[in-house]
Amino acid sequence: MYKELPKLVMFREIGQDSVIIKLSDIIREFDTGNYDKTDLVGRIYEQIHELLKIATDYGFDRNLWQDYITFVIVTNENPFSLTCERQGINCGSVNGFAVRDMMVFNRLFNYDFSKLEKELEIDCFSIITDYKSIQKRLQIYNRSVSERVRELSERIRCNLEDKTDETEAASNTLKLVTDFYRDYGVGMIGLNKAFRIDDDVNFIPISNSDDIHLSDLIGYEIQKNKLKDNTEAFLAGCPANNVLLFGDAGTGKSTSVKALISEYYKDGLRMIELYKHQMKHLSAVISRVKSRNYKFIIYMDDLSFEEEETEYKYLKAVIEGGLETRPDNVLIYATSNRRNLIRETWNDINDIQLDKHHSDTVQEKLSLVSRFGMTIGYIRPDKKLFDEIVKGIAQRYPEIGLSEEELIKEATKWEISHGGMSGRVAKQYIDYIVAIHSS
Repeated sequence: MYKELPKLVMFREIGQDSVIIKLSDIIREFDTGNYDKTDLVGRIYEQIHELLKIATDYGFDRNLWQDYITFVIVTNENPFSLTCERQGINCGSVNGFAVRDMMVFNRLFNYDFSKLEKELEIDCFSIITDYKSIQKRLQIYNRSVSERVRELSERIRCNLEDKTDETEAASNTLKLVTDFYRDYGVGMIGLNKAFRIDDDVNFIPISNSDDIHLSDLIGYEIQKNKLKDNTEAFLAGCPANNVLLFGDAGTGKSTSVKALISEYYKDGLRMIELYKHQMKHLSAVISRVKSRNYKFIIYMDDLSFEEEETEYKYLKAVIEGGLETRPDNVLIYATSNRRNLIRETWNDINDIQLDKHHSDTVQEKLSLVSRFGMTIGYIRPDKKLFDEIVKGIAQRYPEIGLSEEELIKEATKWEISHGGMSGRVAKQYIDYIVAIHSS
């Protein structure tokens, strides 16, 4: 293994802390014959532990080593892989280096650990290459990553079984990999649906998001259709607007936006959640994604600003007015309980002239909303729609066992004491009923 890794050219930056590098160092020491057996075995188990953690995070199964090698390939962002993501593979001398790199990965893919196991009297590699994982809830691991990596791993395995010529096998592996880059992308941005950022503007995948669809939101058909039409135009490369969803709490604004990920992930849509205190990083986030082969929605939930807060100016500059134009692959979707986003004071409403430029200050605040090309209003449901929402959600839980009349009667009592009629209150009521009937 340690003899193969230095031959990598295009995929050279694997990371010194990766399992593959650590195991390579261990095998190099093993081959010298000058090692402490207890120490070496301990270090091997440390790497097996890390490999199992990765397998748990991404739901790998059967041959964890081969899935891991595949994972390394598809998450390696380098000039070659990023170019393949945007343009596919083209003719050129660089492909010769890429084929050689695939030859290295093919050798690692089928690496024989038997000598290591025999000499050190261990069987951990035999276990991880014939592994039966425990079925996990979807929220525990990232299903989209797991399925894609495991599918590619299986194709590489079949390719190596069918081909005896090493160069031909490497060429075929390269085609499988570059097709994967073209179809699904490279790196964590390509594989994951949604992200948040840390203070250093690193993208952190969100793997435990709910698998919801727009059809799960009962009612609000006009609002959902407007959102769908705008998003589909965006994905098709047509002109599309930044969107502000505003209105009463619990009416489905956030659910509508989150559902877009499940609806359009396969069409290349990705979502980045940004909090208000991170607004200063907005330009940096856009710079990170503007050259990628995806469409990104920057999502700001429950957005509002107090009178003294000035973070909204970062948003205004990016949406419209800054020197750098917003790239075609980025839109901003925000939700808010406030129509104007920035809280107005009595002074604003009455336009009291505390200073001679006060009206300009008011207009600056209100102009933020006008920067969103589309505003979609969500209002509290009336009694008829609220009852439909309750019945619609209840149909997903046949164990409830209440008649329709009893269900609506109890839901009415619930909403009176829990903040009024809304989709959120209806869902909370059904959750309560399900809990009672499940206990």
